[in-house]
Amino acid sequence: MRKYLPIIISLASLILLSQSVEAQCKGFAKKLCKLELAPYIHDGNYHAAILTEGEEAELYKTFYTDQRYRIAICGAEALPAVEFQIVDAYRNVLFDNREHDMASTWDFSLESSQQLKVVVNVPVSGTQAEFPNSGCVAIMFGFQEE
Repeated sequence: MRKYLPIIISLASLILLSQSVEAQCKGFAKKLCKLELAPYIHDGNYHAAILTEGEEAELYKTFYTDQRYRIAICGAEALPAVEFQIVDAYRNVLFDNREHDMASTWDFSLESSQQLKVVVNVPVSGTQAEFPNSGCVAIMFGFQEE
C-alpha cells in the first residue's frame, strides 16, 4: 500500500487542481463575460472551458422564435482574439465574427425555432512559442422578449 501512496496523492492533487481551474474559469465567465450580455437577460448558464491556441470547441443550443438573443464570446487576455461561427443544422454559416472585425457578440432572432451550433476557435498567435498560450474561453447567452 505504501508504494501506491505517492500515485494516489498525485492523482488526487491533479483532480483537485483541475476542479480549481474549472472554478476559476467559471468565475471569469461570471465577472467579465456576463457584462457583455447587457441589456439582455442572462440565461443562467455558464459555458466556459480552458482552451489552448489552435484548439476548437463546439456547443449546441436551441433558440426559439419570439425572442431576441445575444451570444457573447470572451477569451482570457493571454489568448489571441477568439474566432466564432454560428452554424445551422444544414451547415449554413449564419454568423462569422471574422467577417465582422472579430466582434465578440452577435444579436439575432429567428423565424423558426431551431438548434444552432456555436463553434469557437482559438487561433495560433503570430509568435510560434514553444508552449502555446492557454486560457479560459466563455460562451454566454442572453435573451429579450420581442
